[in-house]
Amino acid sequence: MGTIWLALVSLFLPISHSSQEIVEKQLYDSSLFGNYYQKAENQMKDMSLEEMVGQVFLARMNSSSVFYELDQYHPGGYVLFAPDFLEENKKSIREKIDSYQEKSKIPLVIAVDEEGGEVTRVSKFSSFRSSRFPSNQKLYQEGGFDLILQVEEEKIALLKEVGVNLNLAPVADISLQEQDYMYKRTLGQNATVTSEYIQKIVKLYNEREFASCLKHFPGYGNNRDTHTGIAIDRRSYEHFLDEDFLPFQTGIKEQVPSILVSHNIVESMDHGLPASLSPKVHEILRKDLSFDGLILTDDLAMDAISKYTHSQNSAVSAILSGNDFVITSNLEEDYKAVFKAVSDKVIEKSILENAVRRILAFKYQYHIA
Repeated sequence: MGTIWLALVSLFLPISHSSQEIVEKQLYDSSLFGNYYQKAENQMKDMSLEEMVGQVFLARMNSSSVFYELDQYHPGGYVLFAPDFLEENKKSIREKIDSYQEKSKIPLVIAVDEEGGEVTRVSKFSSFRSSRFPSNQKLYQEGGFDLILQVEEEKIALLKEVGVNLNLAPVADISLQEQDYMYKRTLGQNATVTSEYIQKIVKLYNEREFASCLKHFPGYGNNRDTHTGIAIDRRSYEHFLDEDFLPFQTGIKEQVPSILVSHNIVESMDHGLPASLSPKVHEILRKDLSFDGLILTDDLAMDAISKYTHSQNSAVSAILSGNDFVITSNLEEDYKAVFKAVSDKVIEKSILENAVRRILAFKYQYHIA
């Protein structure tokens, strides 16, 4: 009787610390970076608040201030653009990046947009490749998926060689009209073919243990350029379910590690906020599409963002909306704003910790840390 009574009582007692750890481990094991969440947790125990705040930033590279920023703001990584490669070659840029990695207490994500075609930050310079990588749309027209994958292999090898560890590609948007802003950057095919393309690209990148990023969720369609102004997307939610979501869902099934969210206002999801700052859009990505990898903003310096943050710093809005990584061209300002928001409990510490845990686990999975 005593044994039975003890067993019954135990059902109503708080879960023991060891039982909680078992539940957490099961949760971790079921998620994208699950094998590394416990390692990330252990690392976080030794991190200061300053270091954790810094991890959520993927900052635009400014070589003249990198060492200062690493000391003061502890960024999670940097995005390099074409000017960063202009006066460099494979050896010199690798030495620079290695020096930044040596300086950083926590290894850095080093990202570029090397899509091919119009968006080539590295291969546009002859010191890195005899000619820039063609667009995947052009490659598909010339040789189908086989040719695309052959060139992507070369692209991965080049990026690894120069010290890059995240390619902000491929483009998962669907566009069939040449007049669309995004058309030349897409495959130029329908949802079914684009989905197959995304599946093959993500699979290749994961086999090569190199990080990829789908963009621009929830799908750019025929909208205008958000670098210079806001784009209002008035398509129905059913259209996204039937078309634009499909390549992203395929990539998620293939375990893509990161997805970048656009600055478009998608009225069927959120009338008032750009997707990158919309909790509703992030909830769709997390819950409806079951994505548990890294969510990135597009660059918060784009004109499409400025008038929608009102008095709140855009990086604070981005973290509150559900982003893990904030791409910023204003690291100092955004870091200080997020640090204050966490200190003042505008951003709950648990929100910050969830993002940092995911970022660190991602770094372990892709051998960055």
